[in-house]
Amino acid sequence: MRPEILFRLFESIENLKGVGARMAGLLTQLAGPKVVNLVMHLPASIIDRRYSPPIKEARPGTIATLTVHVDDHKPGRTKRQPYRVSVSDDSASMSLIFFHAREDYLRKQLPEGETRIISGRTESYDGSLQMTHPDFIVSPAARDTIPAVEPIYPLTTGVSQRVLSKIIHEALRVAPELPEWLDRHHHAQTQWPPWQEAVLAAHAPTKATDLDPDAPTRMRLAYDELLANQLAISLVRRSRRKAKGRAVTGTGILKEKVINALPYTLTEAQTVAAREILADMALPDRMMRLLQGDVGSGKTVVAVIAMLTAVEAGGQAVIMAPTEILARQHYDEVSKLCEVANIRVGLLTGREKGAPRKALLDDLKSGGLSLCVGTHALFQEDVAFKDLMLAVIDEQHRFGVEQRLSLAAKGVATDILVTTATPIPRTLMMTAYGDMEVSQLREKPPGRKPVDTRVMPVDRLDDVTAAVRRAVDAGGKVYWVCPLVEDSEVLNVTAAEKRHADLARIFGDRVGLIHGRLKAREKDAAMAAFIDGPVAVLVATTVIEVGVNVADATVMVIEHAERFGLAQLHQLRGRIGRGDKPGVCLMLYQAPLGEIATARLKTMRETEDGFLIAEQDLKLRGAGEVLGTRQSGLPEFHFADLAHHADLLQTARDDAAMIIETNADLKGPRGDALRVLLYLFERDVAVKTLRSG
Repeated sequence: MRPEILFRLFESIENLKGVGARMAGLLTQLAGPKVVNLVMHLPASIIDRRYSPPIKEARPGTIATLTVHVDDHKPGRTKRQPYRVSVSDDSASMSLIFFHAREDYLRKQLPEGETRIISGRTESYDGSLQMTHPDFIVSPAARDTIPAVEPIYPLTTGVSQRVLSKIIHEALRVAPELPEWLDRHHHAQTQWPPWQEAVLAAHAPTKATDLDPDAPTRMRLAYDELLANQLAISLVRRSRRKAKGRAVTGTGILKEKVINALPYTLTEAQTVAAREILADMALPDRMMRLLQGDVGSGKTVVAVIAMLTAVEAGGQAVIMAPTEILARQHYDEVSKLCEVANIRVGLLTGREKGAPRKALLDDLKSGGLSLCVGTHALFQEDVAFKDLMLAVIDEQHRFGVEQRLSLAAKGVATDILVTTATPIPRTLMMTAYGDMEVSQLREKPPGRKPVDTRVMPVDRLDDVTAAVRRAVDAGGKVYWVCPLVEDSEVLNVTAAEKRHADLARIFGDRVGLIHGRLKAREKDAAMAAFIDGPVAVLVATTVIEVGVNVADATVMVIEHAERFGLAQLHQLRGRIGRGDKPGVCLMLYQAPLGEIATARLKTMRETEDGFLIAEQDLKLRGAGEVLGTRQSGLPEFHFADLAHHADLLQTARDDAAMIIETNADLKGPRGDALRVLLYLFERDVAVKTLRSG
């Protein structure tokens, strides 16, 4: 049960003064449905209203708070003309400008002949000072109602800064004084304020540096969040180790057949990873291991070795992919590898229906089918296995933890191997995958040639088209990636549909199109025409980003590369040069480039090391974007910034390890406080593992 001290924080935001059903919907979309979500919604910047000069000395372009005499009102002659109010002080006069104004309202707010205090951004127009729509207009007696420093919060459409500030102020009244969960030696060393004091101070910055990640209040809150994350991971990991597993050992016969039939020798990294995985499977504990490999490092072969070991032990294994395209590709690859071992592989996606689906399900239930590849369709209730020993989950961050566990629940003490082609920075690994053992593939299989990466402005499109023609004439296949499906009135970015039409005028029916809005059958048909058919140029969105494998693809054109993240660019580039021919990646950008986009493209030009790229991506974009925005497998942080708080993360990890070693059942005063911490950051699942033993 959630501790009583947190009850009010976890009430619905509709319980706050001034929040009706409509506003609650908007605030839920912005921050979340509970009061605590608003408490954790920190300001991103400030407006300093302490600059209060005479009118004559006010600098245009600044926020100024001025004491003025209201001289006269000048309504516009038509509705389209602005409404002007002339004001002055002893030094000079100026105009207040209002558009779509109601005269009765403005005359009440600014009565002629009276003094008012106004605050807003000043500007110069035709050599005269003016202020358009002041943020505050108050009488001298109400001067204190204008905040000296105003926190500015991230907003959503339909919620104004003023309204959000008021509601957050109401939410903060609920924030209680909480017991101290910090280690006392660490607390004495840092001199951080208590949690409640830190939260209140974070919402009331007095200067710009109060918003920095290394400001004491922000560091305190970030550390609390990271400690909750690391403690939760440690508790879940400990619980899993205590949970009953079973030893899975094979004869090695099927595995050796596949390895001996490969047209290449396994890399040292593949051999080591396979050894680590099989050693884990042989233990009487449940395996939870992450196989992390850069683009084209040969993860599928390692996964197949593990799956065949489960088959040798008399059980079944399954591999689950996030998309149908990827599932079908895995099916083709796994089937080819297992052919030599005479093992049949099944495929289960949302498309399998009727009698073929029933036959497949019967085979899985009876044990007649040992290996299966599938998508989310594997979660369905009627999918049952005779003895599922190993579940391989590809691109884990596309799935939630619950989905991962529900697949494992289809077997008894099922081992789980998670694979990802997204190189993950170390700090992100600790927060998102800290409950797993990790194997890494940092080498590419022999014969993989480096990709020649070139960066050029989008106005060199004719040169690019000529290069594409040369590649096609030489028998190569070309990806042409666009950031949008269809043209946008808002963004000056060429869309996939328009580019497809343009290229079709040059290459005719040798140009295909694939994007996320197509039905599954249409996507598969487009990919099939590109892999084995007449299509030589495939115009695509990022639907082709992860895992798609076409050996003849030698050229990748990425249009508006400045709009993609580093990890995305790296994944896209990894689609080419997978055969025996070298690849060329042409990244086209729209000038002028911003600082981050310049750094991103420079990194892509200089390195193909996905792990290096991932670290740089974390610095440039932050953790929430690296594995895909708000993906369900990634913890969302309100206060912690992994690019800035790596040291705090390491300290939190060490502290969590010490807690598990000395007080794993969270007993005593600090144990009780740590339970409050886990519930505060909604790591309830970790507390449940404590109760279930």
